Amino acid sequence: MKITLSSDNIKSFGGLNFISAEFDNSGLPALITKHLGQRAAQAQFSFSDAIKNMWSIIFAGGDCAEDICTNLREEFLQVENLKVCSADTLLRLQKSLSLGKEVHIGKSGSVNDISRHATLNALNLDMLLQLKTLTPNRSYDLDFDHQFVPCEKYDSRKGYKMEKGDFPGVASIGRDIVYIENRNGNSNVKFKQADTLKDVYSMLRDKRIKIDRSRMDCGSFTKEVMETVEDNSQRFYIRAQRCSELSNMVKDMKEWETVRIELFDVEVCSIDYTPFGGERTYRYVVGRQRNGTGQTDAFFGDDFTYRAIATNDRTSTDREIIEYYNRRGATEKIFDEMNNDFGWKNLPFSFLEQNTVYMILTAMCRNFYLVILKKIAEKVSFVKPNFRIKKFIFRFVTVPFKWIKRGRQKIFKLFTDKPYHLLLT
Repeated sequence: MKITLSSDNIKSFGGLNFISAEFDNSGLPALITKHLGQRAAQAQFSFSDAIKNMWSIIFAGGDCAEDICTNLREEFLQVENLKVCSADTLLRLQKSLSLGKEVHIGKSGSVNDISRHATLNALNLDMLLQLKTLTPNRSYDLDFDHQFVPCEKYDSRKGYKMEKGDFPGVASIGRDIVYIENRNGNSNVKFKQADTLKDVYSMLRDKRIKIDRSRMDCGSFTKEVMETVEDNSQRFYIRAQRCSELSNMVKDMKEWETVRIELFDVEVCSIDYTPFGGERTYRYVVGRQRNGTGQTDAFFGDDFTYRAIATNDRTSTDREIIEYYNRRGATEKIFDEMNNDFGWKNLPFSFLEQNTVYMILTAMCRNFYLVILKKIAEKVSFVKPNFRIKKFIFRFVTVPFKWIKRGRQKIFKLFTDKPYHLLLT
């Protein structure tokens, strides 16, 4: 084997030049400055520069700020309009955006730390509007869920999985994250969740985003949450928790309809029930399936597994409601992508409120990624709109390139036979 060396200034991540151009052409620098403000006149880097550097690390396959110094600096210096900063600058600017956390003591004496960031959430939503991912005066479906994120940090606490970590709550519309609130690992997801959802709906309403349907799991099954959701959306669907009164009503049901849902036969029925000793009566859509083990339930006296969905939807069939609720499983893919593709499994800071900043900025990166992925996939066949970021990096970002100065022109040369030129049409 012979080795030939070249001193040509050829770098590896040619696709970053297209991403950098899209970042600028989308008007994101001005939008970021509008929300986060100008830094001091003597400051070398703006918040927009820092966010662009942070996202570029992700688009180059990095997983920590230090990659910009140890692995990527020489690569980034050749990317057009990317003002490369140090890892210390990147982390310091993120820390400067953090806000104080709320500390609440629960009835049992447990400490609940809650970290909110209205400014960054508003920036994220305005970005989605500016990129035309969301459109004012249109109706959308909203999903809300929490996920435990394991991390050994200074102020992290043990959660229900007996690991230390954070417990962020995420509101999403379709594939896009529209709101994030962070909590410590031992926080009860129901604690002050109604206040969180009021903030979500208020922010969306201020931007003229209408919510048709809201969909949540049993972590949202409280009187306050159900009333908040009903008051702010046309219809809602929340997984109900079992209680003795409801169970007795289900047990007394004689008329069950068998329907086919995906690969399974499910027996379904609807009953009216007033939960929490309140005044509002809701429709409960109950589904039951044989548990597969043959083991008899001690209360119901049969071998079925029962599940119920509380809703104010009086027109859809039982099957339609169950199928719609089951599709929320697709939204849980968001957490998988955030953990494995956008850095949540490697939170950089020691404190909850600082990691909240990181979580929201990386969620914005994912929202931006979905937009550029769709645009690129519409123009070139070697990129598909369902690519995870790892495949996107291999197929699009990683392409050798160099800048050539010829006369008064600056020419972008790619060493590939892939039709990148179609992106300019």
